[in-house]
Amino acid sequence: MSELPPDHSADDQPDPLDPFDEIIAEETTRDPDLAVIEAGSRTLRTQGGPPDADVPARPADPEVDKALREVETELATRWGETKLEPSVARIAALMDVLGEPQRSYPSIHITGTNGKTSTARMIEALLGAFELRTGRYTSPHVQSITERISLDGAPVAPERFIETYQDIKPYVEMVDGQQEYRLSFFEVLTGMAYAAFADAPVDVAVVEVGMGGSWDATNVIDGDVAVVTPISLDHTDRLGSTHAEIATEKSGIIKQDATVIMAQQPVDAAQVLLKKAVDVDATVAREGLEFGVVDRQVAVGGQLVTLRGLGGEYPEVYLPLHGAHQAHNAAVALAAVEAFFGVGAQRPEPLELDTVRRAFAAVASPGRLEVVRRSPTVVLDAAHNPAGARAAAEAIGEAFQFSRLIGVVGASGDKNVRGLLEAFEPVFAEVVVTQNSSHRAMDADELAGIAVEVFGEERVQVEPRLPDALEAAITLAEEEGEFAGGGVLVTGSVITVGEARLLLGRG
Repeated sequence: MSELPPDHSADDQPDPLDPFDEIIAEETTRDPDLAVIEAGSRTLRTQGGPPDADVPARPADPEVDKALREVETELATRWGETKLEPSVARIAALMDVLGEPQRSYPSIHITGTNGKTSTARMIEALLGAFELRTGRYTSPHVQSITERISLDGAPVAPERFIETYQDIKPYVEMVDGQQEYRLSFFEVLTGMAYAAFADAPVDVAVVEVGMGGSWDATNVIDGDVAVVTPISLDHTDRLGSTHAEIATEKSGIIKQDATVIMAQQPVDAAQVLLKKAVDVDATVAREGLEFGVVDRQVAVGGQLVTLRGLGGEYPEVYLPLHGAHQAHNAAVALAAVEAFFGVGAQRPEPLELDTVRRAFAAVASPGRLEVVRRSPTVVLDAAHNPAGARAAAEAIGEAFQFSRLIGVVGASGDKNVRGLLEAFEPVFAEVVVTQNSSHRAMDADELAGIAVEVFGEERVQVEPRLPDALEAAITLAEEEGEFAGGGVLVTGSVITVGEARLLLGRG
C-alpha cells in the first residue's frame, strides 16, 4: 500500500506495535489469497537484478537430441498430466521394484495452489548454500522436460535424463503389466526423479506435488518437512469446490511427526490443515505467527526484505524476484529450511545470515515476472488462475510502473479464464488473446468472447498464432513512443510462457 499522509494526532496515541506484532494483527484481517504485507513504495537504488534463469535449450549434439526426443515421444504415449486415476498404487509398485529409492534421503514436500515452484527453488538455493547436495523435482516445465529434475541446483543433463529413463524402463514395463492402468507420464517422471536422486546420491530432496497431495504420485515419500503454500480455488473438478475440500486433499502430504510450514491460508483451509497436523502429531509453524515478512522495499531487479524466521530475524535480504507474493514465498522457504535444520526446536540460534543472503540473491524462477526483452519491455508470468493473476497484476504495477501495459493471454480451457481476465483488467490497457500449441489450449475465438465481456470490444484483439500475438502486442506497446514506458505481459499458462520464451530468443 502507499504510504499514508502524516497524521499529527499520532503523537497522542500509544506506542506503536513491534513490526512483527503488526504483521500478526494484519494477518487476521487481510485477504489471505493475496497475502500482501507491504512497506511503502520507496524504490531503493541498489545494484542488482535477476540471475540467469536455468532453462536448458535443446541438446547441441544431434544424437543426444534425437535420443531425448525418442524418450519424450515414448512418455507422450502415456496418460497426460490432466488424466488421473486417484491412486498411489502404481507409483508404489514401481518404487517397490526399484528398491524404494525415495527412502534413501530425507525430503521436503511442497503442496499448495500457487507459488510451489518458486518456493521449491528458494529452498533448493538455501540448502545448497549450506553445502548440502540437493535434488529438486518440480512441474510443469517451462521449455525443456529436463527442467523437472534438478541436481545440485541445475537441471540434469539430457544425457543423464535419457540414461535414467532407460535404467528404469524395464521396471516401468513390469509394473505396467501388473496394473489395471499403465503408469502415467507424471508417474514415470516421478519414478525417474526419485531414482536419480538416490543414484546421485543427494543429501535432501525438494519435491513439489503435481496436483493435490493425498493421491499425488509424489506422495510415496514421508517428508520431514511438509510445506503448504497458499491454497486457492483451482483444479476444482478434481480436488473439490471449496478451500476446505482442496485443503483436505493437500493435507495428505503431512506425515507422522513431520514439521508443517504453513503459508497464510483461508480460514477453512487452515482449520483442515491444523486438524491433520494434530492427528499425526506434526509440529506446525504458521506464517504471520511463528514466521513472516517483517519489511519489504522495492529494489532494482527485485526487492529487499527482512524476514522473521523460526530462529530470529534476517534483515536486508536481497531477493531478485518481483512482488509481495515472492517475499512471502521467501519467508515460507526460509522457515522450511530452518525446520529441516532443527532451528526453533533442537537449536535456538538462526541460520548464518550471510549464507542466507547469498542464497536468496542467487534465486531465479523462470517465467515468474521474468523480463525477456527491452524496448519495449516484455515480461513473462505463468499465472494461470485468478489468485496467481491478482498477485502478478499487483506486482507488475509495483515493480515496473508501465505507462501502458499490453497483455498477451493464452489460457487452458479447463481454467477459470474469466476470473483470470478480471484480475488483469485493471492493469491491461489492451489485451491480445491467442492460444498455445497444447491440446488443452482454449480456442482463441472462445477466449476472445470472454475477454470482450470483461474488457469491452475496443480493448481486445485476436491473434490465434502466438508469434502474431507477440508482434501485435509489441506494436501496441510502442505506439506511445520509444520513451513512453509501454510494456507487454505474456501470461495465462506455463505453456504459453514457455513458447513465448522460445520465440523471444530465450533458451
